[in-house]
Amino acid sequence: MTINATNLQRVRELRKVRQRRSYTSEPVSDEMLHELLEVARWSGSSRNSQPWHFIVIRDKAVLAKLGALRPNITWMETAPLAIAIVLDHPSATYDEGRVTERLLIAAKYLGLGAGTAWFSEDDKIRIAKDILGVPEDKSLFSVVVIGHPQENGDDLLGRTAVGRKPLEEIVSYETYEGRS
Repeated sequence: MTINATNLQRVRELRKVRQRRSYTSEPVSDEMLHELLEVARWSGSSRNSQPWHFIVIRDKAVLAKLGALRPNITWMETAPLAIAIVLDHPSATYDEGRVTERLLIAAKYLGLGAGTAWFSEDDKIRIAKDILGVPEDKSLFSVVVIGHPQENGDDLLGRTAVGRKPLEEIVSYETYEGRS
């Protein structure tokens, strides 16, 4: 059975979904935000538990405070919008990954760019939770930052590696055939 050409094109479009870290000052419309939130709402989760709450952040001062928590997420302050993913419990990180990836894909299809800013260390997480008023019993590890991508923006931020490893290096069949 052959793959339908339209479906093949859709699948290949997924290869173009990349982290975007440079944005124009153009705001994200309410209509686009609504569509992104609907995608997030309809993302799959373990046992359909939907273990999340989304905080929409448009305040530039708040984005700057969050971006200042780690040197490699300062690019957040250039974005017009971020969506914090608050989890009911820390074991929901797999579901967080699922909803994050769907937001990145949906942003791409809407003509936007998106990237993930992760808070990493416990002290940074506590500060981010305080900034956003997240209750102590909830988890917050990252936000999805969204905006209109800046043309020719530097989305690698100091990285020189572009592209992907060849399949031969990362795939084996039936058993693991690691490389040293």
